Amino acid sequence: MMKANCIGILIFLFISTFEISAQSYFNVLDYGAKADGFTIDTKAVQAAIDAANKNHGGTVIIPSGKTVMSGTLFMKSFVTLHLENGAILKGSPNIADYPEGTHKNMYKNEPHMNKCFIYAQNAHSFAFEGYGTIDGNGHPQHFNRKTGRPMMMRFKNCDKIHMRNITLINPAAWTSAWLYCNEIVVDGIRIHSRANGNGDGLDFDGCTNVRVSNSSFDNSDDCICLQASLPDKPCKDIVISNCIFETKWGGMRIGLLSRGDFESVTVTNCTFKNIQDSGLKIQMNEGGSMKNMVFSNLVMKNVPRPVFMTFAQQKACVDAPDEMYPMKEMKNFIFQNIIADNTELDKNSAFFLTGMPGKHIENIIIKDIQFFIAGGGTKEDAHKKDLNEYSLDVLEGWWPEFSRVGTLPASGMFLRHMKNVTVSNFHLFIEGQDARKPIIFDDVINGKVSNSFINSKKIKL
Repeated sequence: MMKANCIGILIFLFISTFEISAQSYFNVLDYGAKADGFTIDTKAVQAAIDAANKNHGGTVIIPSGKTVMSGTLFMKSFVTLHLENGAILKGSPNIADYPEGTHKNMYKNEPHMNKCFIYAQNAHSFAFEGYGTIDGNGHPQHFNRKTGRPMMMRFKNCDKIHMRNITLINPAAWTSAWLYCNEIVVDGIRIHSRANGNGDGLDFDGCTNVRVSNSSFDNSDDCICLQASLPDKPCKDIVISNCIFETKWGGMRIGLLSRGDFESVTVTNCTFKNIQDSGLKIQMNEGGSMKNMVFSNLVMKNVPRPVFMTFAQQKACVDAPDEMYPMKEMKNFIFQNIIADNTELDKNSAFFLTGMPGKHIENIIIKDIQFFIAGGGTKEDAHKKDLNEYSLDVLEGWWPEFSRVGTLPASGMFLRHMKNVTVSNFHLFIEGQDARKPIIFDDVINGKVSNSFINSKKIKL
């Protein structure tokens, strides 16, 4: 009798455990999804998300071997969207399937990117995981500036977000915008964003406690951006490690949208390759403060400007006030242990850091650098004077890009309007001829170069 009772209890516990487990998983097929790659399954996927949220937590399953096509989805608290290996969640090719009410792009003159595929607002503890793929289906035949180009993801005022192992491809605009979010973990993901223009990877705007690691990027625009579009929403406590960046534009961009402050950022153990503009593009121009950042253990190949830093004035935010921003501060940066091989590029290959007259970038250490370039600088380049400043008349309403200054009079490093600068153990190797000086300091207060060489010969300023 006792044995029978024990067996009965075990069966009851097994069934109860199975029921509890079953209640935690919400397969979109059970909510009516056709998952044939053609039918718009928005209602079914949203129903599964809503059910998991109503259950106070659960995992929504996109099953392997299926392609689920959908318009805008609204993520909710305590929901995990799990894409099984071989599963695809694909964006609808019809802009009508992307409603309003998903906030907006914070850059001026870009309302065509206001809509998005996956949106969350004021949500807590949600996740994206699995070895499947989210495909934005954002090809130009579906989306352009006239129709609108939805971002793949946008999260506003959310916290405790996890994204692991998934692949994100083909957004019509940015892959993701994270606005004023806290506690973010991104690990082991892959982003391929070449289907359309403005194909940013991860854009963190006014976010805190962000960790990105073990991920790869292949983009038509900046891979990772740190931004601060609101004065009271700083971007701080950011750690990025073990990533691979390849892009048409910038590997990692900090600033531009910079009404708020930036502080405490580390980037380490990353590789950058085949980049048209810059590896580290750091720009403060909307009145905030930027300080306390370390960039170390980086390898770059075919990256014209390994470090491009500007301190200037310009309005980038869609909500910018009428008056121009004052310049506050940009200070305390370390660039260390970097190898950059630009021998396959032209003469416009250099470290370029510049403040403005009377507004210096302060406290910079550049050390332990190997920089390989092709050369090609002429005598005319070497004697180039009166380089453009990033003043409002030069910018003409646009961003402080390298093209506004052009070829530099230095072959390796040009630093301007700076204070307290140390360059040490900098090794420049030039394959061809170059008439320019290897390093130029222009309006640098307390600048020092030590133990630095050009083709193994000591550099003297």
